[in-house]
Amino acid sequence: MSRKRDVFTPPEISMVTSRKVSCNGGGGALGHPKVWYEMGHEDFVECKYCDRRFVLTGGSHDQPRAR
Repeated sequence: MSRKRDVFTPPEISMVTSRKVSCNGGGGALGHPKVWYEMGHEDFVECKYCDRRFVLTGGSHDQPRAR
């Protein structure tokens, strides 16, 4: 049985150290064209194709991780 995903929860979160990131969907031939995003004044950006969220490490959206 699949678990229903909240529509506001991104499918994947990638922690990054740069405000400029690229995304290709990560699925090889099943991915999407490579696109570049600039965070600007925000500490995160979401891919317009696959909704992957890129979060700046140490930024305001960086969630503490369980140890």
